[in-house]
Amino acid sequence: MAAALQVLPHLARAPLHPLLWWGSVARLASSMALAEQARQLFDSAVGAVLPGPMLHRALSLDPGGRQLKVRDRSFQLRQNVYLVGFGKAVMGMAAAAEELLGQHLVQGVISIPKGIRAAMERAGKQEMLLKPHSHVQVFEGAEDNLPDRDALRAALAIRQLAEGLTADDLLLVLISGGGSALLPAPIPPVTLEEKQTLTRLLAARGATIQELNTIRKALSQLKGGGLAQAAYPAQVVSLILSDVVGDPVEVIASGPTVASSHSVQDCLHIVNRYGLRAALPRSVKTVLSRADSDPHGPHSCGHVLNVIIGSNVLALAEAQRQAEALGYQAVVLSAAMQGDVKSMAQFYGLLAHVARTRLTPSMAGASVEEDAQLHELAADLQIPDLQLEEALETMARGRGPVCLLAGGEPTVQLQGSGRGGRNQELALRVGAELRRWPLGQIDVLFLSGGTDGQDGPTEAAGAWVTPELASQAAAEGLDMATFLAHNDSHTFFCRLQGGAHLLHTGMTGTNVMDTHLLFLQPR
Repeated sequence: MAAALQVLPHLARAPLHPLLWWGSVARLASSMALAEQARQLFDSAVGAVLPGPMLHRALSLDPGGRQLKVRDRSFQLRQNVYLVGFGKAVMGMAAAAEELLGQHLVQGVISIPKGIRAAMERAGKQEMLLKPHSHVQVFEGAEDNLPDRDALRAALAIRQLAEGLTADDLLLVLISGGGSALLPAPIPPVTLEEKQTLTRLLAARGATIQELNTIRKALSQLKGGGLAQAAYPAQVVSLILSDVVGDPVEVIASGPTVASSHSVQDCLHIVNRYGLRAALPRSVKTVLSRADSDPHGPHSCGHVLNVIIGSNVLALAEAQRQAEALGYQAVVLSAAMQGDVKSMAQFYGLLAHVARTRLTPSMAGASVEEDAQLHELAADLQIPDLQLEEALETMARGRGPVCLLAGGEPTVQLQGSGRGGRNQELALRVGAELRRWPLGQIDVLFLSGGTDGQDGPTEAAGAWVTPELASQAAAEGLDMATFLAHNDSHTFFCRLQGGAHLLHTGMTGTNVMDTHLLFLQPR
């Protein structure tokens, strides 16, 4: 309730009739209770995908400590295990792996974001840190999630370790979100700067993430199965914490242990589509022509076992269990929410309005047009396996409060130079949408948070809003439309009620995209 204490002074300044004032206080108390529950559910989602517990669920030693079991596979242990890793959650994964393997771990190299080790130390998260005298060498780089010289040095050290392995060795590869930027190793004579320039040009002309990954793989020594090829003939076990919708192993960190299915012709087709063939550096043309004439063709990864050990699906499942324990009817809408943040906000806002008519039968029902509009928005977002009908049927049964859960990664079209991230932007836009619809006798709260604890270049993980957001902002002279026009959601939430609506978790040490929570509670 600490946040409530921050909000009350703002409410007290408003000149209200006593009955209206007490009504506002009651709504505030209800909102703060929902906010506390939202934070509890968000924390449970993150807790379900922390690196240590996930890795221990995926790996185990036999009673004699001579075999490593990974799912239904077993690998002989005789001080022959090597470890490499790259990503935001990899330090915690490496710490857990070293603790489990003990003397069997000979050497390791990991590449992690700059500053994350210090952040974990400040937060007192000892379980995420490697022990003194660890066999794992740590490189920090890719500041602001961009490949740099420090990340390149880490990638070359990882390649060197992999190339020195033999058929008697086992390489454990740890992968999590942010791994692609932490593993840059362009094929010579392509330089890191040339590769970055090409990908920036493609992105600026509208290339999809799949197209960008195809180019990255073709120009990389380690992506697109390159790391697995470097480690051959050693056995490779890749443990993956997914930050990609649908958990496609060939896309996560650009698939360093998954053979690429794309050809040189695919790359040239992409370059031609965006009119960049003439702008290709000579070095890129050289690498592509070499690959086109390679008599061995694409390599296979038959010596690799790829295992997804954590994902947004697991996080949402735990949050759903916690919501049900709190007395909610809980439905997971989808773990694959993606698309434009504006359309997604419209979907959540209209869903709250349609939900109102299901949860309070005495109220006038939503119009046929509104129902159709909701389904049309869902269709436009192209969300796989969206459980919209199940959610609407659950609300129609009218058995108490409802919590709708979702996960994924919406996209934000940048128009301004403000501070924020997709979660704060989504929350602010949902708050703007909620004021458009009469919600009657129902309390609504929406929360959006990044499971890594950092939403864009800010210290917040996300934010939460209620239908009162617009009036609260107006009372403090904050124009929501202006902040949205400048993509300045973080500044908005910092100024609103002393930052009470911001979600602060600190760096969590994991990363499985975002979590969305929509609470609907009849009064």
